[in-house]
This record gives sequence, structure tokens and C-alpha cells, in this order.
Amino acid sequence: MNLRSIYHININCTNLERSLEFYKMLGFREVVDFGEGGGPEMGRGLRMPDDSRARARLLEIGEDPYCSHIDLIEWINPRSDRKPYEKLNNLGIARVCFYSKDLEKDVEELKSRGVRMFSDPITVRYKGGQSTVVCFEDPDGTILELVQYKKRAPKS
Repeated sequence: MNLRSIYHININCTNLERSLEFYKMLGFREVVDFGEGGGPEMGRGLRMPDDSRARARLLEIGEDPYCSHIDLIEWINPRSDRKPYEKLNNLGIARVCFYSKDLEKDVEELKSRGVRMFSDPITVRYKGGQSTVVCFEDPDGTILELVQYKKRAPKS
């Protein structure tokens, strides 16, 4: 295999403009407006009905040519207003985790914008260091996580 990185993660939403603003607030920027499209070819490729239609935007974060992307999609047909996973133990991709250089500052900014955290940040210590994590939801209830990792200094 010749895989290099994760290119993008699809996140479905019920309102593209609202979700686009939310992810921009997190630091993502729009790089491609796919507009509205669909039809039999897309349907076959994504195992969706032939008359499926969607609007989508590709977002990126970071400057690395292999940086992470989000493919933000609002399905027009078939429409779904069902909630995403309610619990993190469902099979499949249950949450998306973003690395933060300053988790405390990011949490305070998100709270000031009305984003509710699942809990206060939690620090987990292990042999090689520690991670501080906190979870929250996007406007449609997709579970997102912030992590700040600190390596433990080697013993001298």
C-alpha cells in the first residue's frame, strides 16, 4: 500500500452554511466549493440512490500539503435529519479528534461562543506522557474532541 495520510473525513450536516461557520470558528478554511451535484454516477460510487443530490465544501486546517481535511456535506436527497451517534461506543467512526496547542485557551474560546463541553478537560497520564482531552458537539450533534499531548521528559 502507498498510503500517506488521512485525506479527509466526511461530516454530514443539516445546514451547510451553519456548519461551515462552526468549522471555520474551529480554524478550518474553505478550499473547494463543490456546489450542488449528484445523480446516478455519484449514487453508484457512494452506494446511494440514483437521484441523490448534495451540496459540499472541502475544508482544511494547517499548511502541510498532507494536512487534514473535512468534506462537509448537506444531503438534499435523500434528506436525513436523524441524529448522529449518541454514544461513543458505536461501531465505526464515532468522533473526530483535533490536536490543540493550547487546550485551555481553546476551551475558553469555545465556551465564550456558546459551545458546551461534555465535561471539564480530563488529563490522562501514562508511561510516555499525558494527554488532556475534552469532548463537545458540532451544530448537528457530531461528537468532536480536542487533545493536547505532552511527552514525558526522558530520565537522565
